[in-house]
Amino acid sequence: MAEAVVGQVVIKLGAALAKDALTFGAKLLWKEASALKGLFGKIRDSKAELESMQAYLQEAERFKDIDRTTAIFVGEIRGLAFQIEDVVDEFTYKLEEDKHGGFAAKMKKRLKHIKTWGSLAAKLQEIEAKLQGAKRRKKDYSIGRFVRATGSTNQVLHFTRDDDLVGIEENRERLIRWLTGRGGGGGGLEQRSSKVTTVCGMPGVGKTTLVAHVYNTVKVDFDAAAWVTVSQSYRLEDLLKKIATEFGVAVDVANIEMRGLAESIHNYLQGKKYILVLDDVWSARVWTEIRNVFPTSDCTGQFVITSRKQEVSLLATRESAIQLEPLQEHHSWLLFCQGAFWNDNQKECPLELHKLAVKFIAKCQGLPIALACIGRLLSSKLPTFAEWENVYRGLDSQLAKDVLPDVDMILKASLDDLPYDLKNCFLHCALFPEDYVLKRKMIMRQWIAAGFIREKEENRTLEEVAEGYLVELVNRSLLQVMESNHARSLKSYRMHDVIRLLALNKAKEECFGEVCNGSAAGAFSVECARRILVQGENLEQLRRSGATHLRALHVFKCSNVDLLKPILTSSNLLSTLDLQGSRLKMLPNVVFNLFNLRYLGFRDTDIESLPEAVGRLQNLEVLDATNANLTYLPNSVVKLQKLRYLYAYTVPGALEALEIFRVGGVNVPNGIQHLAGLRALECVKATPVFLREVRALTELRTFTVCNVRSEDSADLSNAITKMSHLVHLGIAAAAENEVLRFEGLYLPPTLSWLGLAGQLEKTSMPKLLSSWSHLNSLTCLTLGFSNIDEETFSCLCVLHGLRSLGLMKAFEGKRLDFYAGSFPKLRFLHIWGAAQLNQVRIEKGAMQTLVVLLFMYCPELKFLPDGIEYLRALEKLRLEDTSEELIEKLRRQRDSDECNEDITKISHIRNVTVELTRKGLFERIRFCSVMLAPSSSHGILNTESKSFKAKCHLSVLWRSFLTYHLLC
Repeated sequence: MAEAVVGQVVIKLGAALAKDALTFGAKLLWKEASALKGLFGKIRDSKAELESMQAYLQEAERFKDIDRTTAIFVGEIRGLAFQIEDVVDEFTYKLEEDKHGGFAAKMKKRLKHIKTWGSLAAKLQEIEAKLQGAKRRKKDYSIGRFVRATGSTNQVLHFTRDDDLVGIEENRERLIRWLTGRGGGGGGLEQRSSKVTTVCGMPGVGKTTLVAHVYNTVKVDFDAAAWVTVSQSYRLEDLLKKIATEFGVAVDVANIEMRGLAESIHNYLQGKKYILVLDDVWSARVWTEIRNVFPTSDCTGQFVITSRKQEVSLLATRESAIQLEPLQEHHSWLLFCQGAFWNDNQKECPLELHKLAVKFIAKCQGLPIALACIGRLLSSKLPTFAEWENVYRGLDSQLAKDVLPDVDMILKASLDDLPYDLKNCFLHCALFPEDYVLKRKMIMRQWIAAGFIREKEENRTLEEVAEGYLVELVNRSLLQVMESNHARSLKSYRMHDVIRLLALNKAKEECFGEVCNGSAAGAFSVECARRILVQGENLEQLRRSGATHLRALHVFKCSNVDLLKPILTSSNLLSTLDLQGSRLKMLPNVVFNLFNLRYLGFRDTDIESLPEAVGRLQNLEVLDATNANLTYLPNSVVKLQKLRYLYAYTVPGALEALEIFRVGGVNVPNGIQHLAGLRALECVKATPVFLREVRALTELRTFTVCNVRSEDSADLSNAITKMSHLVHLGIAAAAENEVLRFEGLYLPPTLSWLGLAGQLEKTSMPKLLSSWSHLNSLTCLTLGFSNIDEETFSCLCVLHGLRSLGLMKAFEGKRLDFYAGSFPKLRFLHIWGAAQLNQVRIEKGAMQTLVVLLFMYCPELKFLPDGIEYLRALEKLRLEDTSEELIEKLRRQRDSDECNEDITKISHIRNVTVELTRKGLFERIRFCSVMLAPSSSHGILNTESKSFKAKCHLSVLWRSFLTYHLLC
């Protein structure tokens, strides 16, 4: 992937040359102008040389594995490109440095840099000489004996669907039968016992695919469900924390001891029917270490373990083990054709391509992941014999002899087919820890800060280009979708283990980056790696290796700040520093000398303040202090005029009601209007000065503000009205009784997510809500403490595009009416804290797509919603702390042999749960006629303690405001 390196350097050279006219337009010293002119000339020469080489490298990459001369030459070009990048970065650094300080200081720097310009020009001349020497050794750039690929690399976007799954039908039915008892054969839910089922097979054979498909189908039949992926180098404590989090156990996993954590899991699951999937287990020891955590009496536990290790299959209860084998020929053919000819209605292979298709399928050896990758690769090519033969020759050339390849060789073809800018993005994803869940917005920000993303078309922002890259990586089967949001947009991903291992090898080979396991023995040598991820505590190895050429440093779980200092001191051109999850209370001062730094992240750390020195980071584009302990930002932050994203809020935990309005935000200094390029600003405490200044930030896409007082309403409305690109907006009042007066508020039509926490003025509310009729892009609305009544609620029906609606202590009426045709796209409806609500009426034709319906803390609700039987798409109904009369009536009717009206109304709903926290009651209402369609609902929320429950739900309001737009 040397062309990816060269492409990145070409972009940097172009940016450097763009400074040419600007620099010479200024008044320069004669010697300074002469030195700069020589340097710019060398930069032009380097850019022209690399541009002419880029196309050659794209072809040569495919053949360097069998041509030693080509491999050596490609490696030399890569190394020289890195050297050019170093020169350009140093030049940019020195040039920017001249702009700061007083007249005398600037003049001193300029005189000193005259010698620097000459030195950098000499370095480029030396690199040019090395480049010419490499060319002479290679003779020329001709690759006449190689077949050129002339087909388009444009890939039509599509997503894997359940009906594209091939060859798993029999195992799917077996697994469902073992887990639920549906279809006969015993082993079902009504047995009070625990059972272990294993699914084993080689990497890429479809273990996770099979189990995930079944898990999504059956999890609604359980009171509690959890999916946990087990890392090869797992720690028992971390594994238990994952399990507790996935089950929703109400404990502070960060601060509880392991014994207490195990007891909490055990107590939580006692008396429940639950399922736990342990995905990608590398050793049987995992199960023996955690099995005693789970209760075995008065409950039903179903455990599904996937593994590539044969020994793990021995853990299965009796005959509950599935050994997945590669697909048979006919299944391989079907899967291959569904990928290669996905846009053909019949998904049939043309006769003239049959022989080549058979050859491709033979090389995949029935491995689904290889078949899917090759199929998708070919789907982007013209369906001609010449095009396919060209791809096949590329595969063959990687195999010294025509023998069956291993999976890595097959997958390399898909990687080599990536455009160079997409290759950098893909390799960046591989550097994160095993099983790491990649959040969409975080990845996009890091790509942008690293310079991997560039604007290709007018009217497309960097963020839109980056999101397109993510979709393309998913469609090429190089990333797996983990979760989508209410609007069905992708929001989190992971990389398959096999693909990640391949990508890491590629990243190391290309000097793109490496992963350092901090617990491994011996020194870690980074050699020429430009990016490093460090896992664990031991940074001493990295310090000894002398990483002077680093561009990115990602450190997870570091607690000793002193170990960072030597690394950062020797990495003065670092552009990304990510310290996520490290137990640091302060940043080393050397960080603020990193003038080239574009991304500074310390989310989930203990850092409480930033010094004024942060203002020296003039190239900073991303400052991510999410869930750190910052309460204010220093005055100098307004000097960071290249800043695009500023996140500095704290997500609250379990809080009392009124505390919701006193947490989360930070104080910002005066002068925030100077950060005109900001795209995201979260979460700021409102002050009169801030609200007047923030109106200048017209490029904002994400904006959350808290501590808003009634007298601030007009200034806030005026500011928001000017934010014409806004997508996510969150507003929280200073207190529960604070009235927000938004008579003049105009929301931009681009708005997708809106959260308002605070009372709305009664008389103007109908007009305000009706004015939202133009918000066709609004998919998620959360209102808290809003004083909505029956009349004003009807005004919300103008929001035809809503997918999620949450009313949290916001509805004060006695009756909720949903008229025919209202909320046609709504999938999630949450009514919480409606103290007077006693009747809900749903007309036929209302909310036809509703999937999840929750009523919580509605003590006067004594009857099921009238018309709930019309909600045929509803999969989950939850009644929590509604009237005791309603819950007891449902329990009695369920246990009665007589046919009754209420049970009939909800018999089509697969997941009905009732809970009375004051009585410690939690029950599922079950029916015999269970639909088998997969559920898209989330897991059931269970808690043990009434006091924690009350606190937890009150904090959900503010938590949802602050976190939704990051997660989506």
